Amino acid sequence: MTNKSTELLPVIADLPLPLERDLFLRTLLRELSGTLQEVVGIEEASGFISVVGQRIGDQINQEYKQGLQVDGLNRQQVAEVLVDLKRRIQGDFFVIEQTEEKIVLGNRACPFGEKVIGRPSLCMMTSNVFGVIASENLEYAKVVIEEAIANGDSGCRIVVHLKPTEAALAADGREYFKG
Repeated sequence: MTNKSTELLPVIADLPLPLERDLFLRTLLRELSGTLQEVVGIEEASGFISVVGQRIGDQINQEYKQGLQVDGLNRQQVAEVLVDLKRRIQGDFFVIEQTEEKIVLGNRACPFGEKVIGRPSLCMMTSNVFGVIASENLEYAKVVIEEAIANGDSGCRIVVHLKPTEAALAADGREYFKG
């Protein structure tokens, strides 16, 4: 016995829903970070996310060093790794300036896409991954997020200080030291 009303319904698998793994995971992270921000505040949420970023930074750092077959990265390689890792996860980072004291990066596209807007705690992933990679290879880093898509800026501007200079110490950011 068939039900004529069900014969007219679309097949569930053929529905044009915007649901796939990447979008699902970005939405999951957005909701998780948003819930953390609402429950414990932005500072505490950033702290939780920074722990995850630390672990991911350690893993990524090891993968690049193994891939390059080196024990440590120099400043030029650190800058290239920071840009490359973001490119691989669909960010659009680029070097604005590079000196012995700092690497300044810009970004036109967040790997979290539009899901990052209003979730500045997610920027701790970038801060910690960049800070871990720079400090583990160059002894010290202080990451300052001057502009962020998460805060409504048109792009990101991130300064990775490589030495504890007067300017670095005065900047509002997170410090990282070789573990």
